Amino acid sequence: MGQSVANLIDMRDVSFSRGDRCIFDNISLTVPRGKVTAIMGPSGSGKTTLMSILGLLDRPTSGQYFLEGEDISSLSKDKMAAIRNKKIGFVFQNFNLLPRTTALENVELPLMYSNINGKESKEKAMEALANVGLKGWEYHRTNQLSGGQMQRVAIARALVNEPSIILADEPTGNLDSKNGAEIMDIFTRLNREQKITLVMVTHDPVIASYARRRLYLKDGQIVREELNGKVDSQASVQGG
Repeated sequence: MGQSVANLIDMRDVSFSRGDRCIFDNISLTVPRGKVTAIMGPSGSGKTTLMSILGLLDRPTSGQYFLEGEDISSLSKDKMAAIRNKKIGFVFQNFNLLPRTTALENVELPLMYSNINGKESKEKAMEALANVGLKGWEYHRTNQLSGGQMQRVAIARALVNEPSIILADEPTGNLDSKNGAEIMDIFTRLNREQKITLVMVTHDPVIASYARRRLYLKDGQIVREELNGKVDSQASVQGG
């Protein structure tokens, strides 16, 4: 049984343990297609671990995870890596760009694993950089860029494979408020114009306010869901 068309991700009764520590116990949630979802919670609540599971970097200990209708819970590491490269774009707090390389080279990196030639790869990377306002900066090295520009490069890199979803872990955490707002404006525009699905982890309520839907984690459980300010303390995302 697959997920509904409206939901890009459907996690069902997922548990995850690391060693003797249980981080999640029977957590269920959906990620609507084409929407922005924020995940919030105190340190140690499981936000980053949940992001790793969503991004196929960690495998659930038990439960099912459907991505675009495909149950990926028991796939091999190689198959998970192939799906991750094709369908998921990542944006991290620390940018995770290659040092001493150009913006263009960083954005082209995910395309190395795709069956496209060098000319097409360069064109796609140039287009992605233009899409985040970095036209003319393609050949600047990362050490020549500001923090806000580096995060734009990271967003372009996440976009270049035209993924189904972008996962952003504290995407404005290393930026001042002005650059943080500019980054969120880019995400908002991409969601509005290209219907890109975005899930972001943030501790900042101002950043979370950009999301129509906000999930609050505590001790590995979703304890609250907000939709445009309306609170569901029953946490309907938990499932049955």
